[in-house]
Order: sequence, then C-alpha cells, then structure tokens
Amino acid sequence: MEIGSHSQSGKESHLSPSKSQSMKKPGGWRAIKYILGNESFEKLASMSLIANITVYLRTKYNLSGILLVNVVTLWAGTSNVSSIVGAIVSDAYLGRFLTLLCGTICSLLGMAAMTLTASISELRPPPCQEPALCMQPHKWQLALLFASLGLIAIGAGGIRPCNIAFGADQFDTNTKKGRAQLESFFNWWYFSFTIALIFALTGVVYIQTNVSWVIGYAVPTACLALSITIFLFGRHTYIYKPAHGSVFADMAKVVIASYRKRKTRLDNSCSYYNPNNEIDTEEACKSKVKWLNKAAIIVHDQNELDSNGAPINSWRLCSMKQVENLKCLVGILPVWIAGIGCFLVMDQQSTFGVLQAIQMNRSIGKHFQIPPGWMGISSMIALSIWILLYEKLYIPMAKKYLKRDSRMEMEHRIAIGIVMSILCMIVAGSTETRRRTLALRNGSFESPLHVYVLLPQFALSGLTEAFAAVALMEFFTRQLPESMRSVAGSVFFLSLSVASYLSSLIVNVMHSLTAGRGKTAWLGGHDLNHNRLENYYFLIAGLGGVNLLYFLFFARKYVSFSKDVKEGEEEEEVELENVK
Repeated sequence: MEIGSHSQSGKESHLSPSKSQSMKKPGGWRAIKYILGNESFEKLASMSLIANITVYLRTKYNLSGILLVNVVTLWAGTSNVSSIVGAIVSDAYLGRFLTLLCGTICSLLGMAAMTLTASISELRPPPCQEPALCMQPHKWQLALLFASLGLIAIGAGGIRPCNIAFGADQFDTNTKKGRAQLESFFNWWYFSFTIALIFALTGVVYIQTNVSWVIGYAVPTACLALSITIFLFGRHTYIYKPAHGSVFADMAKVVIASYRKRKTRLDNSCSYYNPNNEIDTEEACKSKVKWLNKAAIIVHDQNELDSNGAPINSWRLCSMKQVENLKCLVGILPVWIAGIGCFLVMDQQSTFGVLQAIQMNRSIGKHFQIPPGWMGISSMIALSIWILLYEKLYIPMAKKYLKRDSRMEMEHRIAIGIVMSILCMIVAGSTETRRRTLALRNGSFESPLHVYVLLPQFALSGLTEAFAAVALMEFFTRQLPESMRSVAGSVFFLSLSVASYLSSLIVNVMHSLTAGRGKTAWLGGHDLNHNRLENYYFLIAGLGGVNLLYFLFFARKYVSFSKDVKEGEEEEEVELENVK
C-alpha cells in the first residue's frame, strides 16, 4: 500500500545563473568543449604539482623516508576525501557549476601560495650540504607549506565530485543516443586531461627540475587562471541543474529512521510513504536490503503525516525514493572495495617509483638528466594509446564486422585492470632488486642501472588506470540515479583517498615491523639502497592477488547494469538482487 502526495524534489531546471540562455539548445558536445577545456588546464596545473611534489619536498624541504611518503599520501588522501564535502555543498547549496568555480578559485590560491614557497628562500630550510646532513624545516615553514597544500585539497574537494557530474548533466541519458554519448564522454574526458598531463609531465616538470621551481610553479598557477576563464566563457551553453538537497543527509535519515523502527514487522499490510508513486514498492520489497524499507513504513498510531501528507519528522519517516537511493549506494560498495586495491598500486608510483628514479642513472648524453617526475609520462602515454585504440579502432571495427556495439563488458575491464595492477608490482619489485644490487655492488648512491627500466612498471600503472579507473568511474555514474551523480564522483575519489590512507598505514606498519634488532628496514631513511623496497612491492602484489580473487568470486556479481538508472515514473530499476 502506498500513501503520500507530497513531492520531495522539484523538476530539474535548465536555468542559468546568467540572465538568459543562448538561443541554441544548451548542453551536448557544444557545452562539453568548454568543460573539457577547463578540466584540461585544471589537470595540467594540479598534476604539475602532484607529479613532482615528491622531488620538491625531497630537494627543497629536505624531507625523506617515512615522513616524505606520509606527507604525500596523506595530502593525496585528504584531497580525495574532501570530495565528500564538495558533493554535499554542491547537492544541497551551490549546485555543480558554482561548486566547480569556487573549487578552482581555491586551487588557484593554493597554487599561488606554493609559488611563493618556491620563490622566497626564507620560507624553506637551507639546502643539504651532503645527502646525510640536511637541516629539517621549522614548524612555521611546514605550517605554511601545509596551508598551501590544504587550499589545493579544498579546491580539489569542489572540483573532483562535480567535473564529471556536470559534464554528464549535458547529455540526456533517457535516450539511447544520450547514453552512448555519455559513455564516449568518459573516455574522451580521460583522454583530454591525459594529453594535458603529458604536457605537464614533460614541459612543466622539466622547468621545475632543471630551470626554476619558481617558473615551474608560476606556469600551473597561470593555467588555473586560464581554466577559470574558459569555464566562464561557456556559461551560456551549459545545462544547469539546481541544488536539490544533500543526498548524504537523506541517507543518514534513512539509517536513523530504519533503526528507530527496527522492531516494526515487514509484511503485506505495511503502508509506505511513496509520494507520486515514484517507486514500485512491490519490487522494492523483494530486494534483499529490505530492512531499510522500515524507514518508509507509516505507523498510523503515531501520526507521522501532517495535513498535507508530508512527514512531520523526516528523521522518523522517509520516502521510498530516499530508501532506494541508499540501496543503490549499498549496491556499489562491493565493486568500490575492489577498486581500492587497484588504486593502491597506482599510489606507489607517485612516491616510491619517483624515489627509485632519483637513485638511478638518468643521463642522456653528457649534458641532459631526465627529471624523475618524467617517469609518470609513460603511464599517461599508455592510458592515452589504449583509449585511442579502443575508441577509434576496436569499437568501429567491431561495429563494422560484427554489426553490433561490442564494447568490452564492465566486469572484464575491471578484472583486466586488477591483473595489470598485480603485474605492475611484480615488475616493480624485480626492477628494484636489480637496481639495489647494482648500486650496492658499485658502492654508490645512484645505481648504474638506467632509469628507462622503470618504464614497464609505470606503463602498467597507466593501463591499470585505463582499464579499471575509467570503468569504475563509468560504473558509479551509471549505476546511481542522476540526482546522485555528484555522489558518484565523490565515491570514486573516496576510493582513491582510502587507497592513499591504506598505503600510508601499510608503509608505517611495515617500517615498524621490519626496523630494529639489527635488521634492515624495508622502508624509511634517505637512501633506498639501505631498504628492501622490493619486498614491499611484492607484498602489495600479494594483496592485489587477494583483490583479484575477491572480485572474481564475489564483487563481479554486482557489476550488472544492462539497464541504466533514470529518474521518474518510467525509470528502470537498478539491479540489487544480490545485495544483502
């Protein structure tokens, strides 16, 4: 039985914050070019910092060992977890356009502050006289550094949950054409900013390492200013969907309401609060997370509805739509957990991979040294090549010869990504064993092994991202309703955040367990030659093997969305039969 006539949400709007829309129909690829332009320059700026932050902290702030890894991973984790706050602000208050704009401005301020730390020598400790004799930064110097990184993390919180969601808003996913355009958008989104990353990892990183850190940080600061300009230029072409309330608050209400009614029995006589019959209650009652349905049960003897048919206490009575939204989120959790294992591998290359490069032969000829931050280029190139081959060769040929759309199944792409992550760690461990052996044999800080041998592990990291990360972003966005697209973005970046925090935890635990009693610590210290980094890599590979088994025998059951999630009475339901 269904009761309720009060609508919880208004209609989506195409209203612009400006006076009027262009005469042309807003949205579509016309709007996407501005969004991708903004995204490309924003990523160029942010990755110019991220790609070389390990080198900057090592050479300019004299940080090393566990402290260096912790600062980088915890900052990366905080940048990603702040996307949850950004999603709440976007959904409940500002909308995606304004949240993106404010986030980019915060990033601009943080990047400008980082440029100041590079340009004013008093803001940093003096350079090391010898590798083992380095003065550590004062607390106030670290405070300024962390404040700069904090502003960038806050900016990331506004940008990351909204950029893909705002782009997805420009397509009508109620049509087959719109859904096909959306799928291509995910790949082209990754491709466009990957090209920007290649420029960042070549030109900007080279300037930072070999010319000037001041100029190297001034360039991304200017790119952020340019990204804001491009984004504002396209304001008349966008589809704007207004803030509709925080989905996270609704989820909290469902949990509290279902707990309060935990003793209420679920049976056919129950009446559910279902405004405008938005949800098929018969199907909802069949799902295996049906205990959440208690949040929508109307207990008549407690007068839970007012004279207009709306809940008197929204923390005691929720709509079936709110309940189903939470079920959708519960339904993606098994796949989300599998994604963390992939991102854990990608995390290693930005820290330990770069530290490996620092202690290797980086010479090309007599006068040129390859910047350590350049190693990430191979990841981006591998990702770009795969997307180009997939979109421009594989799919057209499949359509031509098989007469059907033969895009790779989502579960296959994620599984391949997990396999790539395992191979990446095995190759990295084998390479580190060889690098360390030759360095010790030579009795030198830098191994005679050339840095190009790191290319395979960085390329495999890029392929992990190409298969798993793209597939996971697409999965989260398509599996959740349109009203939860910002949540999809924040859930994706939350998995990156958890991977960063997990990486930091494993590093610290391994250091504590392996140090002392005359043993050689696996991790820590200024010189990798005195560590056993290869053992750490093999440990992560083992965890990747566990993750593969978990995905193949459990999580893959949840990767089924042959039906796209839509809004309204004609919606097709998300498949949640396996959720418990």
